[in-house]
Amino acid sequence: MAMEMLALYGYWRSSAAYRVRIALNLKGVAYQHRPVHLLRDGGDQHAAAYREINPQQLIPCLCDGERVITQSMAIMEYLEEMQPEPPLLPSDPRGRARVRALALAVACDIHPLGNLRVLQYLEGKLGADEEARLQWSRHWIATGFDALEAMLADHMSTGRYCHGDTPGMADACLVPQAYNALRWKMDLARWPTIARIHAACNELEAFQGAAPEAQPDAP
Repeated sequence: MAMEMLALYGYWRSSAAYRVRIALNLKGVAYQHRPVHLLRDGGDQHAAAYREINPQQLIPCLCDGERVITQSMAIMEYLEEMQPEPPLLPSDPRGRARVRALALAVACDIHPLGNLRVLQYLEGKLGADEEARLQWSRHWIATGFDALEAMLADHMSTGRYCHGDTPGMADACLVPQAYNALRWKMDLARWPTIARIHAACNELEAFQGAAPEAQPDAP
């Protein structure tokens, strides 16, 4: 089943939207960019028009004709099933399980704790100041990266990228999280395998074109 012209609702600095942009670029799939400003006027994601598209009031959201797919991991799996080549996942079951585990270690265990709505709750409801929010973000990124580094370092399946010598789903999740770490002034040298893979990915046009600063809604 062919995909229609895709539209991606996202925000230039959203990690979840960033990973989907990488996946789309790796697959060579064209899409329309539809910006959702997460901060302006309380956040466009809370507007009635966007709630009709995604009741969770989160991004990204991919529209394939009348079909609406939410959640970045589900979107990447959808792209993989609809257009298998080039693949985001290895061909063997063990390889696919490993890549999914690496991707989910970021998408489920690291990223949600630094999500905008979490940081806004810490500030608005719990009274956390900027330094407290910074320490919160750094702590959970470091905790996650310590584990991720152990999963990647010296593993027989780790190559130039997270799994072998072809970038895929795990790399699409890793790079935006490394971007966040650098944004919070964290030194990636603490995680040499992550730093090496991050650098290798950012040599590729698919990753460069997905970078936050390259988006049309970037300030």
